[in-house]
Amino acid sequence: MTKTTEYDYVIIGAGSAGCVLANALSRDGSYQVLILEAGKMDRNLMIHIPAGVYRAYKNKKINWNYDTAPEPSLDGRTVPVPRGRVVGGSSSINSMVYMRGHPLDFDHWADEFGLEEWRFEHCLPYFKAGETSDRGGDEWRGDSGPLGVTRGSLDSPLIDALLEAGDQSGQGRSEDLNGFHPEGIARYDATRWNGKRCSAAVAHLHPALRRGNLTLETGALVSRLTLSGNRVTGLEYERNGKALRVQARREVILSGGAINSPQLLLMSGIGPAGYLRERGIEPLISLPGVGQNLQDHATTVLQWNCKKNYPLHNIGNPINKLMVGMRWIMRKDGMATSNIWESGGLIRSNDQVTYPNIQYHFAPVGFDIVNDNIIPKQAFAVHVDQLRPKSRGQVLLNRDDIRGKPEITFNYLSHPDDMREMLEGVKKARELFAQPAFDEFRGPETTPGDHIQSDAELMASIRNIVETDYHPCGTCRMGHDDMAVVDAQMRVHGVEGLRVVDASVMPKITSANLNAPIQMIAARAADYILGKPQLPPVRARFSFQSEGNKRQSIAG
Repeated sequence: MTKTTEYDYVIIGAGSAGCVLANALSRDGSYQVLILEAGKMDRNLMIHIPAGVYRAYKNKKINWNYDTAPEPSLDGRTVPVPRGRVVGGSSSINSMVYMRGHPLDFDHWADEFGLEEWRFEHCLPYFKAGETSDRGGDEWRGDSGPLGVTRGSLDSPLIDALLEAGDQSGQGRSEDLNGFHPEGIARYDATRWNGKRCSAAVAHLHPALRRGNLTLETGALVSRLTLSGNRVTGLEYERNGKALRVQARREVILSGGAINSPQLLLMSGIGPAGYLRERGIEPLISLPGVGQNLQDHATTVLQWNCKKNYPLHNIGNPINKLMVGMRWIMRKDGMATSNIWESGGLIRSNDQVTYPNIQYHFAPVGFDIVNDNIIPKQAFAVHVDQLRPKSRGQVLLNRDDIRGKPEITFNYLSHPDDMREMLEGVKKARELFAQPAFDEFRGPETTPGDHIQSDAELMASIRNIVETDYHPCGTCRMGHDDMAVVDAQMRVHGVEGLRVVDASVMPKITSANLNAPIQMIAARAADYILGKPQLPPVRARFSFQSEGNKRQSIAG
């Protein structure tokens, strides 16, 4: 027998967006809020130790463990797509890099998709209100929000060399890529605080769970939304082997992420009508854009042996690992507090690009993969991300079982401009690490290898190396056209009582890591849901390198 309960708001998914929503919607005590999470509580120690990031995202017990379908432009390779299946979602297993995206990204949402209320001046106040930055508050940064954000501080001669190489190469340097000058080589911010990961769960959900009007259920796998006419009334889910039903007096908010949100909509009869009929699902609401417009940052890894040995290179030694771990447990300091990818940069691959289209993530340690285990070694590595791909993919239901792992195809590098930009990005990275600043450190390039030189060889190598940088988005995009799934306030078109609030609503991917903008989007959504006025716009000053390398200032 199915048990039915009732809440004002029901949130599906305790990931980055869901945690923000649960906190905001339950804050004044007026509403009963339920948040459902398919995974377990975030008690695994490796989640909370920043340097445990690899152990966290490789842990199959807190991961959806997705893979793509064979990718046509990657010689038919499948690509692993880890997503967090745990309280905190992917913010509990990611690399903690805090990047907002370029101000022009959000302005382009307004210009290209008619989303005037999503210009950057309307987003910046929510970025600021959401964070406490150890840089202090100013016109770009916040100092009293729930999310702890810490500037990278790892003492490494290799990071010092990276910053110097930015100057030597002409790729530039920035003191804060989320501040006045969002271009160049820099130390990144990270969602760390007091030596620990500051996930969305730590920042938003755990404090809110002390309230009597917020309920969290873990191990809850939602099977479908329930509708009466065109209104979503609630949902059905399974927990501990029992079929359960919950009704929403006001709204259901879907925050399952760019993969799971479209999957649940399709399973519930909301999506392309023809496709749903082919799968034997009665189309209740025809929305052709559900599951389409899938985007990600494709990344290529380059690696060099290092002539000098540093402590981080030896962190895999069992004795060193024990000592580093004990120091973290006792003092919450030392190497274990590093999220490894503490530096990188935003650069333009050619002079015709208006603002950075390539991102670096730099690690002052190298890695080998042995039997799916990551083995640190005396080397350094850089991820080269292509930031604004023109390739588009899709999320479809599993061919054999609609409740099974969805069929994910990114179509990485299928657009010729994407391969061209990735090739340019790899060459820029080689140029950066060829600077005199690295002469005392740089050994042979091992990935893809010094012997790979021609464009044809590089492109073949890229097709063999490219993987996800864990930033899927766009599959339930905002907009007003026929392919849009939600409106500017994230209400699903043609449906009452249902919103989608997560990375899937992004109409176009932002030019950096996605966790910060997802939390901003959720904070704005909460005000829309509650009928509160949006925060007043903040028109901060920003600079960019225009044609001819003349620095100009723009208003946010």
